[in-house]
Amino acid sequence: MTPQTSPTSQTSPSSPTSSSPQSAAGPRGRVARAVTTRPRLLLLLILLLTAGAVVVGGGVAERMSSGGSQIPGSESSYATAELERRWPASQPNLLLLVSPRDGTRDVDDPAVASAARDLARQLADEEAVLGVVSYWQTEDTALRARDGGEALITARIKGDEDAVDDALEALEPRYRGAHGAVDVRLGGPAAVRHASQEVIADDLVRAEVIALPVTLVLLVVVFGSAVAAALPLLVGIVSVLGTNAVLRVITEFTDVSVYAQNLTTALGLGLAIDYALFLVRRHREELAAGRDPRDAVAVTLRTAGRTVLYSALTVAVCLASMLVFEQYFLRSLAYAGIAVVLISAAASLVALPAALVLLGHRVNALRLPVGRRGGNPGAGWARLARLVMRRAPLFAVGTVAVLLALGLPFKDVRFGTADDRQLPSSTEARLVQEELRNEFPGSPGSALAVLVEGKPAAKALAEYSGEVSRLAHVVQVAGPAGRFVDGKRVDGAPPAVGYVSVLHSAESASPQSVSLVKKIRSVPASFETSVTGPAAVLADTQHGTAERLPWALAVIAVTTLILVFLLTGSVLLPLLTVVVNGLSLTAMFGAVVWVFQDGHLSGALGFTPTGDIETALPVLMFCVAFGLSMDYGVFLVSRIKEEYEIGGDHRDAVVLGIRRTGGLITAAALILAVVMVAIGTSRVTNIKMLGLGVGLAVLMDAMVVRALLVPAVLRLTGRATWWAPAPLRRLQRRVGLEEEARTTYPDIPTRTERPVSGRT
Repeated sequence: MTPQTSPTSQTSPSSPTSSSPQSAAGPRGRVARAVTTRPRLLLLLILLLTAGAVVVGGGVAERMSSGGSQIPGSESSYATAELERRWPASQPNLLLLVSPRDGTRDVDDPAVASAARDLARQLADEEAVLGVVSYWQTEDTALRARDGGEALITARIKGDEDAVDDALEALEPRYRGAHGAVDVRLGGPAAVRHASQEVIADDLVRAEVIALPVTLVLLVVVFGSAVAAALPLLVGIVSVLGTNAVLRVITEFTDVSVYAQNLTTALGLGLAIDYALFLVRRHREELAAGRDPRDAVAVTLRTAGRTVLYSALTVAVCLASMLVFEQYFLRSLAYAGIAVVLISAAASLVALPAALVLLGHRVNALRLPVGRRGGNPGAGWARLARLVMRRAPLFAVGTVAVLLALGLPFKDVRFGTADDRQLPSSTEARLVQEELRNEFPGSPGSALAVLVEGKPAAKALAEYSGEVSRLAHVVQVAGPAGRFVDGKRVDGAPPAVGYVSVLHSAESASPQSVSLVKKIRSVPASFETSVTGPAAVLADTQHGTAERLPWALAVIAVTTLILVFLLTGSVLLPLLTVVVNGLSLTAMFGAVVWVFQDGHLSGALGFTPTGDIETALPVLMFCVAFGLSMDYGVFLVSRIKEEYEIGGDHRDAVVLGIRRTGGLITAAALILAVVMVAIGTSRVTNIKMLGLGVGLAVLMDAMVVRALLVPAVLRLTGRATWWAPAPLRRLQRRVGLEEEARTTYPDIPTRTERPVSGRT
């Protein structure tokens, strides 16, 4: 086969030493010179920064919050703030479940009632507590179990989430357990949130203990050298420590979700290892091609380093898209994600090259009797690529059909919100909530509250309360006009408040409760009403998320198109990348519904299905998984482009690109999947869903989409893949950080030696 000229009219050296890598101009040339001339100074500075990050980031988990799902400015948010300011007892966040100690008496027994009243008075005297209400004070049957064996004391711990957590830690040992004739267990939103934070923190430590040694073993297998294997792992640890410090600083200015630290660990280890793996592999290739260590590092930075830079920018933009949402749950995860991606890229592009310069050829030291030695690296991937390209229509249609079939369960998705069933079944806060669901006519923790404004007449308020009490699933309505059941007044003593409490029997995070909120909001009233409560927050969250989702998708799509164009100079390839990446996520979303919503494999995975999915979680999973898919997509297309510019043959470039990156991408995906599965061992269901779901998406992307769908699609698009109008091509050359060095490798025959595609 006669070699063809590059479509971009670039030439490449015939040998690794035909150019002067360290003398290259441009920003990457300056970085290469800084890294190669002062590696010890750079590593010393990075060591000092890492030590500082350990100090600053210590205790970051204690500064995080587990809330953040409420939409600022929504009806429920407004009503919550007003009720918190004017009638804080309307929204109890602490529940004391009181039961007789001997189990033979009921809650109306004089000794039990006396002990419970003393307990309520003691709780009311606590400085951090207000609005204490008990069954023995009001004789409200909604606060008494149907069998009379248990009853409730409700209270409000004042302050923000941090203050509530601090107060609860002090209250728990004083109120849990035996108190005279009664036993007490603690529940309510504050207890559930506090338990979630403790479980997540413990699970995160276990995940790191699982992931780190397994990752090191896999890296040793990939490299066959203990020294080379340790480098990506060290970069990952630096990235995690650095991001913890950034998160600690962010908590001084805004709320940060407790989920952010899990995301930090997963992405910090995963992406840093991916980038380091990519750079170390390219550096070793340059050494094998005959370059000295400094030149090898310089070329690695200008080729693989460019790819890492584009990959990091793409992943960061995907995660930054969560900033368009109003919930601090998603916004704080965007802060964490952007920080960990940029720190991972910086550590990989600065610390790692400096270490490689100092190590020189010793990067291959401590070879172990594992991993692949000798042979023809990538030959299997080349054979697979040729097979796929020979049957391109079959593989393209078949792969797309399989991916769409795996995603079919997602069409039946039902969105809800997390509750106590996220926790392990033995957790006290969950056991209390289960008692409330199963044994009480309604739970104060899930009640709806209607803020009443405008000073309505007593008759109008009574008519409104009666109308609400007739709605399906409503147990009772209590407010200024009295207590109503099925439209009838059962208690004419109005409380001196400006809100109506709606106790209902529907699950707080269910379609029935959301429907009830909409019905209450549609009940005619001659005064102003605002509905809040768990179901109202869920309804507003669903509406707010759906309203902002198109903007987030637009941010991802537009920026991805721009970045892939700047990387490749192609108009078609960015479009293909977005579509293919979207298809790679179908299996993840299908599995989320089939497993976590519908409950298949719940026994094996150890969680309780609730019949719905946390509303914001699929958004998070999409942004993370799409970004990681782009990570591997950038790795692949950048190498294919490099090969295409060397030889100018489209099919040869695809085969060689897959040959050079197939094993690398698979290894990187396997390592990242290990990290995500370690996160997925969490006992909190949403963390489990996040870890296992994204882990599945990563494996599907690397092993199915990149290995089968991408080469098939590129074979069908042919040379049109690389077309772009002349003005856009000139723009891309100016701002796209084009690679400045090309290398041929002794272990891969050149195109003049063998036609890669099998054509002559």
